[in-house]
Amino acid sequence: MMTLKEAARREVDRCADDLVRLSERLHADPETAWEEHRAAAAVPEPLDRAGFDVTSSYLGLETAFHARFGTGPTRIALCAEYDALPGLGHACGHNLIAAGSVGAALALAAVADDAGLTVEVYGTPAEEGGGGKIEMLDRGAFAGVDLAMMVHPAPVDVAEARPFAVSHSKVSYTGKSAHAAAYPEAGINAADAFTVAQVAIGLLRQQLPASARVHGVVTHAGDAPNAIPERSTGRWYVRAETLAELAELEPRVVRAFEAGALATGCELEIEPESKPYAEFRTDEPALEHYRQNALALGREFAPPGQAARMNRASTDMGNVSQVVPAIHPYIGIGSLPATNHQHEFAAYCVGGNAERALLDGATALAWTAVDRGAPAGGAV
Repeated sequence: MMTLKEAARREVDRCADDLVRLSERLHADPETAWEEHRAAAAVPEPLDRAGFDVTSSYLGLETAFHARFGTGPTRIALCAEYDALPGLGHACGHNLIAAGSVGAALALAAVADDAGLTVEVYGTPAEEGGGGKIEMLDRGAFAGVDLAMMVHPAPVDVAEARPFAVSHSKVSYTGKSAHAAAYPEAGINAADAFTVAQVAIGLLRQQLPASARVHGVVTHAGDAPNAIPERSTGRWYVRAETLAELAELEPRVVRAFEAGALATGCELEIEPESKPYAEFRTDEPALEHYRQNALALGREFAPPGQAARMNRASTDMGNVSQVVPAIHPYIGIGSLPATNHQHEFAAYCVGGNAERALLDGATALAWTAVDRGAPAGGAV
């Protein structure tokens, strides 16, 4: 007699070609946060064909979706991310996340009745700084879910996510333009304001906790070398171990930006790009199930160290984990020395190693859901 896990794996194998094609389709057509219209249409297509009840523009968010199958007492949520990075494409492998969650859902649909499961896929836009899952939570998503899961590509396998809490801000200075040679005294230099602020942040770092991170980019700082820049903008992230620590740290960083305004005479505006991302709260029993399932598939978890540090990357899945039980393991694609958010890593997110990670990840998630469920019949 075939066990539930054997049946789930057989379903992943059956739809493997379709999952790889979906991943490659997303990889070849990257869309950034809140602009993932083609991805949000493509990802639920296999679920719709398999009989899932699919809702597009879920909760009023144009690039979110929800798909549901089954009526079992244990509700399993699989998160599909599909936004890409500006200028880097799928250098964080969200094409594999989306296809992996779809694969796990299709596998679970084949055993949902016997495993006592209701299977849900949440299409979650704008993970890369836009806080899509936070917007969805605020609108009622994930309520009553028993376990939320996804698996994220990385250079190597790491079971436990330990992401930083993070805030995302748009920083703008407004000054006054003038001819840089003829009338420099008439100008107020908005580019200089960022220079002062970055020096202040650099000096502040020596007084910050070792785990804190403050980093950003200036996205605009003038248009012509002979005109004093009257407007400058940037995007800045502040990270800390927890939301509580972030709340203490962020005002100190804000004062550095205020110093830039004070020194130059510019006006300062700081706008949050999303609500802060929370630290991750891991469901330990589910994580142990995933770990054992991954090992059974032949995966090997990396020891702590440089190669295994992707698990510290911030994610809005942390906010989900504060509300419902959740896991967020990382699966290796053999990319070293390339790591996430590099062009070279994006190249590794298709091809043989990526395909194995996609299918192993889908299977491991499905098996973990089976472990979590309450089988009504059939052996696990």
